[in-house]
Amino acid sequence: MTVAVQHLRLPAVHLLLAAPACQPLVAEYGREQTVEALRALLADLRGALLAGGTADTSEPAVLAALAARLAAANRSTMRRLFNLTGTVLHTNLGRALLPDVAVQAVADALRWPMNLEWDLETGKRGDRDSLVEEHLLKLTGAEAVTIVNNNAAAVLLMLNTLAAGREVIVSRGELVEIGGAFRIPDVMTRAGAVLREVGATNRTHLKDYAEGIGAHTALLMKVHTSNYIITGFTKEVTLPELVPLARERGIPIAVDLGSGTLVDLEQYGLPHETTVRETIEGGADLVTFSGDKLLGGPQCGIIAGRKDLVAAIKNNPLKRALRVGKLTLAALEPVLALYHAPDLLPERLTTLRLLTRPAAAMRALAARLQAPVQCALGVAYTVNAEPVTSQIGSGALPVDVLPSFGLALRAMPGMRGNPLGVLERRLRALPVPVIGRIADDTLWLDLRCLEDGHVEEFERQLAHLAPEGPAA
Repeated sequence: MTVAVQHLRLPAVHLLLAAPACQPLVAEYGREQTVEALRALLADLRGALLAGGTADTSEPAVLAALAARLAAANRSTMRRLFNLTGTVLHTNLGRALLPDVAVQAVADALRWPMNLEWDLETGKRGDRDSLVEEHLLKLTGAEAVTIVNNNAAAVLLMLNTLAAGREVIVSRGELVEIGGAFRIPDVMTRAGAVLREVGATNRTHLKDYAEGIGAHTALLMKVHTSNYIITGFTKEVTLPELVPLARERGIPIAVDLGSGTLVDLEQYGLPHETTVRETIEGGADLVTFSGDKLLGGPQCGIIAGRKDLVAAIKNNPLKRALRVGKLTLAALEPVLALYHAPDLLPERLTTLRLLTRPAAAMRALAARLQAPVQCALGVAYTVNAEPVTSQIGSGALPVDVLPSFGLALRAMPGMRGNPLGVLERRLRALPVPVIGRIADDTLWLDLRCLEDGHVEEFERQLAHLAPEGPAA
């Protein structure tokens, strides 16, 4: 058949639109979008034929291709996935997963008007921070709190309020850079504060702080070195050591905890991380921390501490620009409420449940999934159930690991190119993408974050992984 004859066989737009199989597409995607997609599809087919290629131009084939094109165009760019990286609080994968009570609260806030800034007792305008204030005061021991959209914003607002045009003293060993190349010195500059570095990278003494204080000092600041730890010949001035000097000089102390936790994690068998309450009771005047890391809630930044300092921060015009919306507060309140029953927290708080999941549970799951995954991948790869180590993530306890179990996927010897990279892309292309990690010539699928309710869905979609034979 010649190209010209094939070209004449392209169905007309109006006939395709009138076809019964096209009516559900029009009903779902609208006539305008369907027509636009159909014309683009026919143009692509015409181009392929004119270039000497072949194409199925029958009405069923064209409408099937149209349905696939419309579905792809309307698929959300933010998609759920299986996090099998071994990092529970993965910054790039959304950090903390919310418990069901928080999900329901967000759904209600989406569907209904809420008393976001309305005092139901007085019938007058209220303060949105008050929706979670009582929970936080009880859990942290602070005099006052305020909420902004993330911890970087909390630090920025605090510095801009209390130290604009003045000096903030920080140890050189605590000038951290967090994900995305955001650095404490840069945040200080944007806040209008002047950084005064003291000490050395590995050793800072109390006298360094004392000698650094001057007429323009507004704040002493300690920063949690969330993404690294310095070992060996080191010296850090602890908060209890620094407090007497701050009180003597009349200068507030701020502590940026970064992740921040509201409970002692040791009671759940996890490594100790300094809590917000311990920091405030240790003498900090202000503490900043995140809501979506160890706390296990939505993304936000929390500032807790002295009432007069928090009041000044809330009066800063930047507070309005950095404040959180109703969805964040709707999610945060039920999460904080869970902390009032600490004995039930490992069961009810998703983040803590994943962090405390016993290795035996992942071992059993690996044994169950080994054969189905091997069958799906064919003879090109070997699949073994092996022990691995998970990590908390998002800068929390960076050197501590959690015993886990997972699947170790390895390419057969002699395969050309980058077989593990190819397999990683195939896993990412599944209907629910699977994200693992490559290390030591192995694609690891850590099963810590694959809970029982989602295992069957994971297994079902393995059918989309067509087996590959070993390359010659």
